[in-house]
Amino acid sequence: MTSAQEINHCYDFALKLIIESAKVIRNAFQGGKLTDTKAGNWDLVTVYDKQVEQILITGLSNEFPDHKFIGEETVAETNFLPELTDTPTWIIDPIDGTTNFVHSFPHTCISVALAVNKKLEIGIVYNPLLEQLFTARRDRGAFLNGKRIESSKVEDLTQSLICIEASYATIENMRDTILGRLEAFVSIAHGIRTLGSAALTLCYVAMGAAEAYHSDNLYPWDVAAGVLMIREAGGSVIDTSGGEFNLMDPRVLAVGNHKLGKDVVKLIKHADAKTLKKKNAATEK
Repeated sequence: MTSAQEINHCYDFALKLIIESAKVIRNAFQGGKLTDTKAGNWDLVTVYDKQVEQILITGLSNEFPDHKFIGEETVAETNFLPELTDTPTWIIDPIDGTTNFVHSFPHTCISVALAVNKKLEIGIVYNPLLEQLFTARRDRGAFLNGKRIESSKVEDLTQSLICIEASYATIENMRDTILGRLEAFVSIAHGIRTLGSAALTLCYVAMGAAEAYHSDNLYPWDVAAGVLMIREAGGSVIDTSGGEFNLMDPRVLAVGNHKLGKDVVKLIKHADAKTLKKKNAATEK
């Protein structure tokens, strides 16, 4: 067991370390950035991603030697995603929104979460370029720059701003599904946004700036901190199918309230059925 006092220390220490490591992002933001790719040409990594992750893991492991880590760049290097156990585990995305960062588009952040006994206890998402610091603690609420935030109460899809990560449509075997869902959202929603950072977009749902966010193509480090943020702000995160959300295999449907979630699930299922019908028709020709 980890006591409330220990969680407090984890939170205070991590917050200072995140703010310190964010100087790397701030200093490198303007100007050219050497990039490499991981899963594909849409999945960029820079030397700064690795620097930030190294600062965070080194600092946290020195302070908490018994803790485990699931970090984006570490997993990319080893090609191994560890299981989430009961041991206190830090889940780290050093730069979420790397493509934005490479283009000097200021929608990028550091995302850090702590899970204990497989429960999310701490979530911190920090955009040092726009000075947005989102913080959450289990059963203690969610905050932006120290001010409590709440998710949207809007239940009507036609009055909802829906976020979707459309860039994954560059991957051929996902294209039809993603574009089919995008078309369904466009046809009914008040507006559509694709922002290029899962962690920040989840925080925007948490603060009520958007009603929903959907993406199936994410990893635990993309969403861990943001999921806690939404839950603590009164919203809900479920699996795309409408079932229980799985942090280690995240198919994300994040919404401001349960009613809206049910309606978005129906919309997605209808869009997928339409896409499948088109594929079958094309195959029969």
